[in-house]
Amino acid sequence: MNRISKVSVFILMMAVMNSISSTEGKKFTTCSLAKALLDQGFSKEDLVNWVCLVQAESGMNTTKRNHNRNGSTDWGLFQINDRYWCDPQDKNKLSTNECKINCTALLTDNITKAAGCAKKIFKRHGFQAWYGWINKCDGKPLPDLSKCKL
Repeated sequence: MNRISKVSVFILMMAVMNSISSTEGKKFTTCSLAKALLDQGFSKEDLVNWVCLVQAESGMNTTKRNHNRNGSTDWGLFQINDRYWCDPQDKNKLSTNECKINCTALLTDNITKAAGCAKKIFKRHGFQAWYGWINKCDGKPLPDLSKCKL
């Protein structure tokens, strides 16, 4: 294979890999997030707090992961912790997996499992379960959803 062919194959492989990785997650806008949350059954009364929480936790990116100092990892849109809520599929990590899901299911553009788990967490702990909400939303100006067609 000549040099040009090798370069062409490499460029094609990179394009395919980029295409595959971009279909696995989603970066929301404020309005598309609000609509998606409503579609998942989140209440309109709490919607502005949920949008703020997701902005604070993941920047509205479903592929966001954060490795914590205690060895746990927060996954996806709602930054759901693998110590309690999802299975990280890592033999060295213990998890109670309260949501009965694989953590990687929280990283896709289909937010159904992430939304279901977030509602379960909220039912037990309210918004106080998320440090992002506590630090950036509680008692602070919340996102303006008035321009969103909801």
